[in-house]
Amino acid sequence: MNEKRLYTIELEGMDFHAFHGCYELEQQTGSHFEVSLRLTTELGTVAEEDDVTKAVNYLTVYEVVREQMQRTQHTIERVAQNIIDALHKRFPQIHETECRVTKIAPPLGGKVARVSVILKMQNAECKMQN
Repeated sequence: MNEKRLYTIELEGMDFHAFHGCYELEQQTGSHFEVSLRLTTELGTVAEEDDVTKAVNYLTVYEVVREQMQRTQHTIERVAQNIIDALHKRFPQIHETECRVTKIAPPLGGKVARVSVILKMQNAECKMQN
């Protein structure tokens, strides 16, 4: 039986100081951000062979996110899109990605704890692993 099994990887609460925002002050001083991911991918032989080289390695996922957080953008929507695009390019076996980017204490003229965007995308070019 050649059944394709999917599994989910979650990375929650990745913490960054970054310079995203549409105001000049935000791009000069930066803000506190949090990123969480939910990745759905094919299990393939990862568990059977206990082989990290066949997995969506979450250390590499973190490095991809960190790299994208260093690219200053005006909107957190763009940040989330960049993260998803980079992950789908690096790991073509990812079926679906949900990315939450949260700006902590955004400068909105009043007390707001956080503002988040959640972007969910399927990988149209998903490559099945055997």
